[in-house]
Amino acid sequence: MNMVLKFPSTSKSKHLNAEQTAEFGRRVEQIRLDVMQSIGEKDAEYIYKIRNFVRYSEIGSRGMLMIAGWLPPVWLLGTGLLGLSKIVENMELGHNVMHGQFDWLNDPSLNGANYDWDTISTGDDWKHTHNYIHHTYTNIVGKDHDVGYGLLRVSESQPWEPRFLFNVPIAMQLMLFFEWYVGLQNLHLEDALIYKTKSWKEVWKDAAKLRLKMRRQVLKDYVFFPLIAGPNMLPVFAGNAVANIIRNLWSSAVIFNGHFTEDTETFEADNVENESRAEWYLRQIRGSSNFTGTEWLHILSGNLSHQIEHHLFPDMPANRYAEVAPKIQALCQEYGIHYNQANFIQQFASVWVRLAKHSLPNQYSLKLSASWKRITGLFAQPY
Repeated sequence: MNMVLKFPSTSKSKHLNAEQTAEFGRRVEQIRLDVMQSIGEKDAEYIYKIRNFVRYSEIGSRGMLMIAGWLPPVWLLGTGLLGLSKIVENMELGHNVMHGQFDWLNDPSLNGANYDWDTISTGDDWKHTHNYIHHTYTNIVGKDHDVGYGLLRVSESQPWEPRFLFNVPIAMQLMLFFEWYVGLQNLHLEDALIYKTKSWKEVWKDAAKLRLKMRRQVLKDYVFFPLIAGPNMLPVFAGNAVANIIRNLWSSAVIFNGHFTEDTETFEADNVENESRAEWYLRQIRGSSNFTGTEWLHILSGNLSHQIEHHLFPDMPANRYAEVAPKIQALCQEYGIHYNQANFIQQFASVWVRLAKHSLPNQYSLKLSASWKRITGLFAQPY
């Protein structure tokens, strides 16, 4: 049996038979091949520009904070620029480089196996939880830990527990401390804290590399740079802390918009190992969501504004997603597959509706969902 996923009955996508699925997958693969065969100088120029922006914006922002951080306008500018630098480094540089998107350059500084980014999570942990687990088992409940991160309930297939009543406030503090939660994700702390299936001794052992990375990041932002700033120690400390919060809030909002919107589907698997490549492509599309915006919005999101295309082609240079997206959208329209796309604000609002809905047991969440649809339907009526 080839079809291994249980698709939700509420899906907006048309059901495809085996022949249609195979042809759909073939055409998606052809789009990928056309782009991958054209990768070259322009893509190299792009990623080097991004790397230079990260380097010089960090130097400039830290220089402002250390030299004149006691002046409020300088502090605001320096802190904002440092936050921007950290966003671009994490989203457009680090995330994409660690996917191996630029390994073909043979530049050790842009090699996915060697790159380690400016955040709490180690490169090795991220590549396991994200590159392997998440991108292989995208949105499969029980296999993809990104379905709620062990903290949130975002699917009817997740058994309800009383702690999920706090879905919304937990999501808010998850955003505030996002880099720390991402760093800890590979440890599966809920297994030790809640389910008691993992000992704290095992957690401590598994966290060996993470402890080193945590120490390095804390010493860099909160000890080294404040100390060398001398009398500007406090403005530098505060600037680094706020810059990290800016990065955390933005990166988590982008991730939420790509995974937790109302129309993003989750799946149950009987035997995912037998899933065909075409079925995998369909799952990536139905389990993802895009948001529209300006070129700078795409850069600041690491081009995860095109989350559908990223899930389809994680090893493709992300700067090419914008040209691929219209082709994937047209193909989805032809085959009756829902292409989940809206502007940033619409997608972000729907995230919180989903979190609120799934904070309740299923029988109540369905009533809440129906009420919300009636309310939004009233606003949609012409006057």
